[in-house]
Amino acid sequence: MKNVAVIGAGTMGNGIAHVFAQFGYSVKLIDVSQPALDKALTTIGTNLDRQVAKGTLTEAEKTATLTNLSTRTDMQSAVQDVDLVVEAATEDVELKLKIFKDLDAYTNPSVILATNTSSISITQIAAVTNRPDKVIGMHFMNPVPVMKLVEIIRGYSTSNEVTQLIMETSKKLGKIPVEVNDYPGFVANRILMPMINEAIYTLYEGVAGVEEIDAVMKLGMAHPMGPLQLADFIGLDVCLAILRVLHEGFGNPKYAPCPLLVNMVMAGKKGIKTGEGFYAWNHGTKDLVVASKFTH
Repeated sequence: MKNVAVIGAGTMGNGIAHVFAQFGYSVKLIDVSQPALDKALTTIGTNLDRQVAKGTLTEAEKTATLTNLSTRTDMQSAVQDVDLVVEAATEDVELKLKIFKDLDAYTNPSVILATNTSSISITQIAAVTNRPDKVIGMHFMNPVPVMKLVEIIRGYSTSNEVTQLIMETSKKLGKIPVEVNDYPGFVANRILMPMINEAIYTLYEGVAGVEEIDAVMKLGMAHPMGPLQLADFIGLDVCLAILRVLHEGFGNPKYAPCPLLVNMVMAGKKGIKTGEGFYAWNHGTKDLVVASKFTH
């Protein structure tokens, strides 16, 4: 596999495109929005400059990476000659099902269709295609150029051959792939999201403040970032969507999202992306939001 299409030019999509291009793949980054594609290329350039400054990449390698990248707004024409598609669109079930139905029609039947979903069923996505054996989860961690882990999620019908090929491809990207089966939240979010949700409940019930909760987890459990700050980084809307997938998928009340999280998302306070979540964010720096907002 040498020709790759990445669907979606957001945070995850541009990171995935960056890594594939850096490791010698010819990459088409596809999005319906040209401004989103332009922003993605700027972000990739900035991140490559950061790698050069750190000495982990040479100027020649940076140039080669950018040469390997191109952008497209028309998905149908862009995926005609690819070997692998990695979808990284918004975490919305109906959108992903539509994309995969279209990809199944637009691509050669031998093409592997991967999704970067963090919680949506691979089996459900595969069911709208005529190649469920070639549909697989490829869940990268954010920021993609830095984080080593890739969760490789097998749908109910994903073949052994496709799983092995995607495992090997991930290793060629300098990643460490971990194979998991297709159940709600997979492994990473099945464990992470209940922890974040419990941290929000701890705040909501007035047990401790934002900074105190984060400090306990950083200093006591050696987490590099507290759960509330991490939620702001992930996006509170994304956290809510994943918790709802877990709650619906397992039918267990322990996965029910905290009412505070629901209210914050409804109020448009989604973390870094909107400038305010559990912290107020200004160009990457954080300030504490008034604590009384969080208690009931």
